[in-house]
Amino acid sequence: MKEVTVQELKKMIDSKADFQLIDVREPHEYDISNIGGELIPQADVPHSVEKISKNKQVVVHCRSGKRSSNMIDWLEKNAGFTNLYNLKGGILEWIKEIDPSLPTS
Repeated sequence: MKEVTVQELKKMIDSKADFQLIDVREPHEYDISNIGGELIPQADVPHSVEKISKNKQVVVHCRSGKRSSNMIDWLEKNAGFTNLYNLKGGILEWIKEIDPSLPTS
């Protein structure tokens, strides 16, 4: 599985790269802290495939990287995606390395 680090994601955001950021956590988690991704909760991903770009890099994240990894596996196997990247360590790693001001829970 392809991954990006939080440092790589920060550079993509700062340089205004053309990519899609998807957060597969639950709405209550997103409300606590988010990094500006489009919220598509894990359970909704199979019904929201059309919302995910196949034409540009897509970074998928969750709290620690497990749910997003599972969703990427599912999308690659069932919907033919080849442009998905898991955020290594998820939002917890983002908070630890990039923005410690965000709450973790």
